Amino acid sequence: MHPSATAHAATHQTAQRPTELLSALMRAKAKTPESGLLASYTVRSGDSLSVIAQHFYHSSSAWPVIFWANHGQIRWANEISTGQKLRIPVKPATIPAAPGQLGPAAAPVAAPAHVTAAQYAPAESAPVQAAPAESAPVQAAPAQAAPAQAAPVQAAPAANYSGSSGLQQCIISRESGGNSQVMNGSGHYGLYQFSASTWQAYGGSAGSFGNASVAEQNQVFNNAIAAGGASNWTPYDGC
Repeated sequence: MHPSATAHAATHQTAQRPTELLSALMRAKAKTPESGLLASYTVRSGDSLSVIAQHFYHSSSAWPVIFWANHGQIRWANEISTGQKLRIPVKPATIPAAPGQLGPAAAPVAAPAHVTAAQYAPAESAPVQAAPAESAPVQAAPAQAAPAQAAPVQAAPAANYSGSSGLQQCIISRESGGNSQVMNGSGHYGLYQFSASTWQAYGGSAGSFGNASVAEQNQVFNNAIAAGGASNWTPYDGC
């Protein structure tokens, strides 16, 4: 081969090396998930973090992975909205701990006791009789006020609560109508009509079943949503 031809071939080979290197880098990048991202998911009606985790990780208990990856737009673990776009990261070797609080704790709303005006009527004093005109002046005895009878104390009615999210409001409306202390004939109790066994399974106190506050009922509901999603209610309530 002519010397000039050999030099040309060497120059051409050298010029191709950067291109081949760039191509190899592009292939390597295509095989590596960007920042550990597995997928992007749009929330649908009836979804919960545990339902989404079951779909992508085949484990509903892995929902904290999705919560912490999207903490910038999800404030409470049990409140996600239809249409939200969530990042689904690659499942890590160790599942992170769940947040300390899964949803907002609603303050119980105490209904005021109803007292009628008659119960607060002032007691009438006994009339004072004047002494006869011709007799010596007699000092009239001080009038004694008739003792006022204490008004009967009426028990405050059960606190009503309608919920703070769309799913929660729908379930409360269908199950109890907002009456926190209602107990049906089959022994299901409260805003969400828990059975005694389900109440305790999701962290409810056995001693408070039947007279629990709205705040405690909401906490047990939040635990149930985080653990099993809305499947405890949606097949029956259509929410």
